[in-house]
Amino acid sequence: MASVLEQVEDPEKGPPAAANDGDGYRPGADEPFMNPRQLEYFREKLLAWKDAIHRESAGTLSQLQSESLREADLTDRASSETDWSIELRTRDRQRKLISKIDAALRRIEDGEYGYCEVTGEPISLGRLEARPIATMTVEAQERHERNEKVSREE
Repeated sequence: MASVLEQVEDPEKGPPAAANDGDGYRPGADEPFMNPRQLEYFREKLLAWKDAIHRESAGTLSQLQSESLREADLTDRASSETDWSIELRTRDRQRKLISKIDAALRRIEDGEYGYCEVTGEPISLGRLEARPIATMTVEAQERHERNEKVSREE
């Protein structure tokens, strides 16, 4: 069971490095924002992230099908069930993440990717590099989170 949990990647960690054409390209501030090369870079990064999630999910599914909870000791069984519960919650978060990745891919196709959905300003390349599914600038996200916190406290 420990091997299953060691393989789990936290979806909040972020995407894997983008697959590129081998030239080591990274978007830079010295080029036009969201030019075709940048859009392709982020599209590849999103697709690689989505593929990695699908591969991990397939691995979880095959392990669930091949391993059963046969521990005779109640403590061992409880521990295994807890581990699987954590694994399945992680997969559920990743399922939700896939819908965000798909939405980002749609924004690339629609020409809206990289721009804040609240202010319309460009989202920094650093933020997009770290979280390519971002839909708001850091400032807009902070305002949004402050407003959420205030509404929860009321």
